[in-house]
Amino acid sequence: MKLSMEGLYSAFLKHPIISTDTRDIRKDSIFFALKGANFNANNFALQSIELGCAFAIIDEPEFELNDQFILVDDVLTTLQDLAFHHRRQLKIPVIGITGTNGKTTTKELLNAVLSEKYSVTATKGNLNNHIGVPLTLLGITKETEIAIIEMGANHIGEIAELCEIAIPNFGIITNIGKAHLEGFGSIDGVIKTKKGLYESVKKNSGKLFVNAENIMLVDLIEEGNAIYYSGNNSEFTGEIVEMNPFLKIDLKIKNETISVQTNLVGKYNFENIMAAVCIGSYFDVSSIQIKKAIENYFPSNNRSQVKHSHTNTLILDAYNANPSSMLVSINNFIDIPAKRKVVIIGDMRELGSESQSEHLEILKLINLLKFDDVIIVGTEFFKFSKDFNFKFFPKVEDAFVFIQHNPISDSTILLKGSRGIKLETLNNLL
Repeated sequence: MKLSMEGLYSAFLKHPIISTDTRDIRKDSIFFALKGANFNANNFALQSIELGCAFAIIDEPEFELNDQFILVDDVLTTLQDLAFHHRRQLKIPVIGITGTNGKTTTKELLNAVLSEKYSVTATKGNLNNHIGVPLTLLGITKETEIAIIEMGANHIGEIAELCEIAIPNFGIITNIGKAHLEGFGSIDGVIKTKKGLYESVKKNSGKLFVNAENIMLVDLIEEGNAIYYSGNNSEFTGEIVEMNPFLKIDLKIKNETISVQTNLVGKYNFENIMAAVCIGSYFDVSSIQIKKAIENYFPSNNRSQVKHSHTNTLILDAYNANPSSMLVSINNFIDIPAKRKVVIIGDMRELGSESQSEHLEILKLINLLKFDDVIIVGTEFFKFSKDFNFKFFPKVEDAFVFIQHNPISDSTILLKGSRGIKLETLNNLL
């Protein structure tokens, strides 16, 4: 059958759970038969009904078997339109987060801080694209008091497109650096795209949260209602007092100073923490609640995780990598006190024509810093294997065999690379 948007929204209110994968069907949910480069979920519409879905949204007429199958022109567009329709009914703060690095960690920290006082709906994992953003919006219930929507992008204009659906009335860009250059074309393309969040929040008469020490972000504001953190004139400042390897920070929140022992490594996480402090305080979360939330937050999913084996300490940051995040990870590793330091890095993906030069710059930096041992994984780095006295391997499987026969012990080890390289498979050897 066919339904208007009002009719579909009425069905959604009665069955407010969305399913997109028949391997994870929830009873009485609505199944959206999305398509991808290698799949067509219309083929699983009948199975979704048999597994307990109330309706299946399809866009191919031959799969319409009865009134439980709702035929639309395009399933993805319908999902986005339904999310937009739902968003327009909401009267709550919707905080948009984007940035080259740190957006997922900032989102998780902010979720922890705000959850001390409010019922929060936040993006799960890094489901921050044209599918993930609508799914997060449709997960907002009448109990939700604040929503946090993470937005990622790999091509020009994508953040503006996501903002058209999410309509954020608060926003933060964590930082802007070199990532997905293949899709953006240049750093200017990255800047233009990320700025889409600022422009959307301004259009919605909302508020921006801005790192006052990031001149690029400050300059992008032009006009707008901004609240600043860090920087000399901010009400929200802090300093790192220890890094061994976890960050210990003294925070100053509106003239009140508190000490926070985190479970995060890396100076780069300092600004993620400050963002959560600023936004939490704006929404009247107390300093005691902020301290509790940050101290109880543990990173996961290979993001700045510290793991201890029998003989080594691992700093696992192998969820993603781009030139800016690689630089800060390596430079941070210098400052961590350790008797013996080993760097294991993997290729950076989606850099387009800049890939060769960016990989070379990372190798030059590592060569300059003189770590105790260096293992390099990936075909892009391997192009320079004759130019540096490191251990180069085109695939992680090759590195695995080498480490099996040449065990590493009594070392602090940084593992950093794009998730496609799968450096985490080396964990059990280290």
